[in-house]
Amino acid sequence: MQYSDFYRQSIDDPISFWAKEAKLIDWQQPFSEVLDYTNPPFTKWFVGGKTNLCHNAVDRWLASQGEKPALIAISTETNTEHTYTFNELHAEVNRTAAMMLSLGVKKGDRVLIYMPMIAEAAFAMLACARIGAVHSVVFGGFASKSLATRIDDAKPVLVISADAGMRGGKAVPYKPLLDEAIALASYKPERVLLVNRGLEAMTLAAGRDVDYASLREQHMDAEVPVTWLESNDISYILYTSGTTGKPKGVQRDVGGHAVALASSMQHIFCGKPGETYFATSDIGWVVGHSYIVYGPLIAGMATIMYEGTPIRPDAGIWWSIVEKYKVSRMFSAPTAVRVLKKHPSELMRKYDLSSLKALYLAGEPLDETTSSWIAKELGVPIIDNYWQTETGWPILTVANGVEPTPTRLGSPGITMYGFNVQILNESTGEECAANEKGVVVVKGPLPPGCMQTIYGDDQRFVQTYWSNFYEQQVYSTFDWGIRDADGYYFILGRTDDVINVAGHRLGTREIEESISSHPQVSEVAVVGVEDKLKGQVAVAFAILRNPDLIVNAAARMALEGEVMAVVDKQLGAVARPSRVHFVAMLPKTRSGKLLRRSIQAICEGRDAGDLTTIEDPASLVQIREALAL
Repeated sequence: MQYSDFYRQSIDDPISFWAKEAKLIDWQQPFSEVLDYTNPPFTKWFVGGKTNLCHNAVDRWLASQGEKPALIAISTETNTEHTYTFNELHAEVNRTAAMMLSLGVKKGDRVLIYMPMIAEAAFAMLACARIGAVHSVVFGGFASKSLATRIDDAKPVLVISADAGMRGGKAVPYKPLLDEAIALASYKPERVLLVNRGLEAMTLAAGRDVDYASLREQHMDAEVPVTWLESNDISYILYTSGTTGKPKGVQRDVGGHAVALASSMQHIFCGKPGETYFATSDIGWVVGHSYIVYGPLIAGMATIMYEGTPIRPDAGIWWSIVEKYKVSRMFSAPTAVRVLKKHPSELMRKYDLSSLKALYLAGEPLDETTSSWIAKELGVPIIDNYWQTETGWPILTVANGVEPTPTRLGSPGITMYGFNVQILNESTGEECAANEKGVVVVKGPLPPGCMQTIYGDDQRFVQTYWSNFYEQQVYSTFDWGIRDADGYYFILGRTDDVINVAGHRLGTREIEESISSHPQVSEVAVVGVEDKLKGQVAVAFAILRNPDLIVNAAARMALEGEVMAVVDKQLGAVARPSRVHFVAMLPKTRSGKLLRRSIQAICEGRDAGDLTTIEDPASLVQIREALAL
């Protein structure tokens, strides 16, 4: 079938289209209605149908794939590797599910998972899905304050964590961060289940904390039946940065999510049962949910969970994994490829990569230089793709599983089926012509697998995503883009205050609030600045309460270090600005609005734009002088 016909059917007749795609998963009870869109922008997919993510990822493969690899857990930090067959994964998930039930977890309860990239984290996610609990995975690098806000929002009855993770050969203690987060949080989880990896000493809190290994021993022979869920029940909550300090809990359903992943694994990622999939992300991000844990397993593939960096013990480590486990499909980020590009190509060429059929890259814009280099080195298609935590699967890429389609350097691709993508003029709301810059939006209804709402806040969901154009209700991606005459899209950056650092989405407002908590900072502006390695980095400009503190360069550097330490403690190292510059004033309009885009332009050496509304042009001089120091 030609992809154009496939796509057109998904837009013109979504009922028939998605009814067919829904056959890719198992249903315990058939759905009575494919789509309920009577209350836009809220969608309900496969209404009345009952299914289960864990069943589709594990149980349904036992008969045909039981003794084949399902989960391959590799840590170059602890020098361990363990392969779990589908039968073994099924047994571990049943044990973990029984452990959760023994700790009082029920259908609909939230379970917060704050764990490193170890097999137990995948067991926990799948066990939640099995019993109908709602998991909320928080990236292990997040600091206590960020973790506390998520505890207060999700109100988990159980937290699952570990003594520590490891990064670059150094242990990163999790238990002290978790203890502090619970102390900071208004809501107190009843129980905490802890995996002891023997990396850091930890003390269990009496009456609250439970040792994972000890409890597991009590449930070795457990068999926990699948809890069949209505398609629109909640599967998980995943928090993502917003333009305000409060993170947004992206809420995902069960049935639509399962269908979208099964469909994308077939049509976009071309995965086949028995093959091996390697996504280098983390389960704390949406890629880890969709294409480490659920997607590959739903497709009957083995999936690799990797704890480590792309260059330890050397820059050939990923390729040694590809060779050893005959990886057919690999998913990573442009930043990782740019890191590898700095190392000798011989480290890649020494391995047999003949099993690899494609490398998919996402999380940030893919530049032509990086794409061309890795394509030449690997000799396989490099397929860019663009999507968001909110959508759960790609909006833009190519669907080679439907029809082989050429990629285009600098472009993530064409519109994926189910997504009615348009580019609208920011001011008029009218659709842009070819090669005319506008805001990338999606007309409702959103396809299966996209967010249902913001957890606990339907109004914020509508106001944030669907209320940005007066004349029509469309979903805003908050990204600038253009579409060329052939239908290929090019993403040009954010329209809001969210920046993308090495694939991690960070709200500048969150970083600003953190810096402002330093006793010497009276005001601050944070912008995302283009960076050749990470895509973007955060750069801060702060006004001090007492400018006389900076008597020399050493004092300035010391104060900058203090401010960075505050961000490290409150948000984690991932949010740390690359620089904190101290200025006497910040550029604002006469109405007091910070001119962040002008600051960003100056940082990137571009024209600061129309400054007719600026209150004091001298503030721009301050920015330039600070950058020159």
